[in-house]
Amino acid sequence: MGPHQQRSERRVSGAIDHLGLGRDAYQRRAWSDAYRWLSRADEKAPLDPEDVERLAISAYLAGRDDEYLQALDRAHHCYLDAEDCVRAARAAFWLGLRLAFRGEVGPATGWFGRAERLLQREGKACVEEGYLLLPAAEQQLNAGDAETAYATAARAVEIGDRFADADLSACARHLQGRALILQGQVARGLALLDEAMVAVTAGELSPIMTGLVYCSVVEACQQIYAVDRAREWTAALSAWCAGQLQLVTFTGTCLVHRAEIMQTNGAWREAIEEARRACTAPSPGSGHHPPAAAFYQEAEIHRLRGAFTEAEEAYRQASRLGWEPLPGLALLRLAQGRTETAVNAIKRALGTTINRLQRTKLLPAYIEIMIGAGDFEPACDACRELEECADYFQTSMLRAMAAHATGAVHLAKGDPQDALAALRRAFELWLRVEAPYHAARARKLIGLACDALGDEESATLELTAAREAFEQLGAAPDIAGMVLPMHVHGLTRRELQVLRLVASGEPNKKIAAELRLSQRTIDRHVSNILSKLDVSSRAAATAWAYKHRLV
Repeated sequence: MGPHQQRSERRVSGAIDHLGLGRDAYQRRAWSDAYRWLSRADEKAPLDPEDVERLAISAYLAGRDDEYLQALDRAHHCYLDAEDCVRAARAAFWLGLRLAFRGEVGPATGWFGRAERLLQREGKACVEEGYLLLPAAEQQLNAGDAETAYATAARAVEIGDRFADADLSACARHLQGRALILQGQVARGLALLDEAMVAVTAGELSPIMTGLVYCSVVEACQQIYAVDRAREWTAALSAWCAGQLQLVTFTGTCLVHRAEIMQTNGAWREAIEEARRACTAPSPGSGHHPPAAAFYQEAEIHRLRGAFTEAEEAYRQASRLGWEPLPGLALLRLAQGRTETAVNAIKRALGTTINRLQRTKLLPAYIEIMIGAGDFEPACDACRELEECADYFQTSMLRAMAAHATGAVHLAKGDPQDALAALRRAFELWLRVEAPYHAARARKLIGLACDALGDEESATLELTAAREAFEQLGAAPDIAGMVLPMHVHGLTRRELQVLRLVASGEPNKKIAAELRLSQRTIDRHVSNILSKLDVSSRAAATAWAYKHRLV
């Protein structure tokens, strides 16, 4: 409660100007205060239609979705009573849009139809005609009809520019950009997204449209892996949200975007903090459940860090809220050694996904899981599809994903020379997009390819650098899976396994039981280890293992 509000509360109840306080809070974008004061003013005397709209907008941005719809419905009927069909149509448009976002298709369609009939009744050109083109363009985009969506959005842009309506022009222009991206005209599409964002960042749009365009543009950039723009616009969205302390709507989405960017950048600890904050943020229109995407993002970071129990619970929570937890859950199953379960899940997901961009989210995991299952032919087919997507959308991160997958398949099939060329290209691209975890994974495979080609020194350098990067990130599963080539230590895989148990302080008898071998066999392994490492004791072998980062 601010000082101005406190002073106002000290007045005698009858003397408080609730309406003035509500309007003032609305101007200051103190949405909860605006909703409270306008509601109190409404209790004393019915608000006029413009103030009912302010009440509705304040409710929405304060996270009161049901109250938003109720107030908009009331504003709509107030305008009808005043025979202002144009304003009534605009209220009907916003009602339909929000219901569409909530997945209530029937009621949304009904409101859009009512708005259209009201404008027909009015019989004159108005900007609201352009607004009614927006849901049509969005529907066409979702259906994959990018050319028609572009034409529809272009008509909306023309209307918005003619009537100097910044909200309509920016929203329609960003829809044009998304349509061009789907047609493979990525540079032109991104340029239109940038143009729309100029109006957003300049503060030219209404609060709700600002948040909608922000989130849609960031999502579009992330879908095509335009990571530089995603970072820039996510930072701008964060600043916009932070400037409105009582803003609820859009805040959770912003936190999820920030967590995704932080994960890519290797700031995993900060990413999981942002994801957890998003998990506690209410999501208007869904019963105030935390965003499902936030739980999925939290699960992803837990999986990468090796916290498998926590990851599984977060994946399940995302699923409860309606988010399919793939490909992350399938990769978790692969890491747990449940390869068949992973294969079945990722095959089902890819087999039921048609959208090209959505398939790019699944293909890298599909390839990794198929390699893990030793099924190389479908992995090769998926690599070719991923390469085609990279050529179509032409973003650095997609190219890195395709090159990485191709190199991994070549290496798994016993072709280290071709693998090395693809993996070095992937490594360069991962560095370019500032994705240290993916760069480390590529470097690990480069080391293995070098080792297979007999380049022992390069293999050691690459594998050591990869392990150091995994340690800095806290990528426990990747660290555990690191096995240096034989020439580095001369130990067999079994001896290396025994050495790790020795280094953990286990006696030979317990090691024998754990590995299901005789104690005499373990004694012999330990003797061979001491000889090969040229050390005289178990303690010295343990120190050697830690020095060479074998444990």
